[in-house]
Amino acid sequence: MNDFPWLTVLILVPLVGAPVVAFVPKRLGSALPKQLAVAVSVLTLAIGVAIAARYDVGNGMQLTETHKWIDAFGVNYALGVDGLGLLMILLTVALVPIVLIGSWTEADDGNPAAFFAWALALEAFSLAVFAATDVFLFYVVFEATLVPAYFLIGGFGREGRAFAALKFLMFQLGGGLVLLAGVIGLYVVSAQQGSPSYLLTDLAQLQLGTGAERWLFVAFFVAFAVKAPLFPLHTWLADTTENATPGTSVLLVCVLDKIGTFGMLRFCLGLFPEASQWATPVVVTLALISIVYGALIAIGQDDVLRLIGLTSLSHFGFITLGIFAFSSQGGSGAILYMVNHGIGTAALFLLAGYLIRRRGTTLISQMGGLEQVMPVLAGLFLIAGLATLGLPGLSPFVSEILVLIAAFDYHWWVGAVAVSGVVLAAIYVLWMYQRVMTGPTPPDAVGTRDLGRRELAAVAPLMLALVVLGFYPRPLLAVANPTVDSLMERVGVSDVPPAVPAADPGSAEEGHQ
Repeated sequence: MNDFPWLTVLILVPLVGAPVVAFVPKRLGSALPKQLAVAVSVLTLAIGVAIAARYDVGNGMQLTETHKWIDAFGVNYALGVDGLGLLMILLTVALVPIVLIGSWTEADDGNPAAFFAWALALEAFSLAVFAATDVFLFYVVFEATLVPAYFLIGGFGREGRAFAALKFLMFQLGGGLVLLAGVIGLYVVSAQQGSPSYLLTDLAQLQLGTGAERWLFVAFFVAFAVKAPLFPLHTWLADTTENATPGTSVLLVCVLDKIGTFGMLRFCLGLFPEASQWATPVVVTLALISIVYGALIAIGQDDVLRLIGLTSLSHFGFITLGIFAFSSQGGSGAILYMVNHGIGTAALFLLAGYLIRRRGTTLISQMGGLEQVMPVLAGLFLIAGLATLGLPGLSPFVSEILVLIAAFDYHWWVGAVAVSGVVLAAIYVLWMYQRVMTGPTPPDAVGTRDLGRRELAAVAPLMLALVVLGFYPRPLLAVANPTVDSLMERVGVSDVPPAVPAADPGSAEEGHQ
């Protein structure tokens, strides 16, 4: 039973489930493909939980599978999971059933079976990305995620969705082409030093020249900065979240975009440690710009979905800053931030979707006074918003404070700029809530129903996670810390010990007296 291919099965269940859901005969009704998709996603979640139960914390890459694929190029079908990969897998398998339940009616005016099938396909490819331990395999599934994402954006949502899908695809394909150049570069270097190989374990042993390592780092980092997204490669983000359905935005921002910061940790730091340190000043600067710029432009938005999307530009700036601060607090905070951002932003998008369906508009200026007629939705929307701004007691606060500690350790002015992003977050969240929920109730909103049982069932696990992980993040940190320690050792950095003033011998003698 130790040889059971857990990760392959985890990927195959939603991958096989997607076409099954897509080709359910229409004569059987629109509910059946939805129910089948939810069942597949719940089964995938159960397999993910089983993998987590088998995972031995602190024991490196586990549940590994390696099979020859393209022998001439040193390509293997290789999977494995460490603390970083496990947390991303658990985030993915937990969010997908929540999204499917929360998006039950989002595609009813089109082809609901296609929407649910593409969501499962995106889940399968994302899981493969987080489990891949062969760079070529990673590249293949990295690009494969674009297919279901494109159809989810372009096929469902608002009138501008076709342009948003095309813009998304062009940015992502551009980043993918740059990544392909880096993948080819790794093949050339590995072939020159023996036999070609794309396995992470083999690539980590390569002796890279300074120039080659830096060019390879740039290729990988640019692709991941597009995916993350990071300033100035972020402009596809707001158009996508504005025009896609809220459920699609959850899958893109809370799952797919995590591939960017996952890649920075797995490949940039893991394969190019010297180049990562060399690029740190530039990356930290871009992260700080993302934090402040994303928050500033979010303040001025009138479209609630566009505003939520732009908050993620600021949050991904925090994650990137934590990664490249090169400290255990920063690395652990970044990984924890990836999980907590996925939970909080998913809740915010889903609740915004419920709100929009009731009001028939995404414009904040056309809302107001809704907390009186929808107190449950308003209360949950406030909690999700407070989580976004990092309120103590909710899970994003823990990850944010760890990143800020690392930022101040890196340099005081870096920490000071990052803190300004927290202040700006309070402005855009509280002002949004004030304009949407407070004030006199519009006459056409009187009698609007509050959240139903299915909608509550979708967001309740997210709310519970925000509170529980806000007070008890230890399980997540226990899984993340060994991976961070390994990466810090790989990069060759260690935490700076706190400066403790030397004790005055005289005062010590007086104390003994």
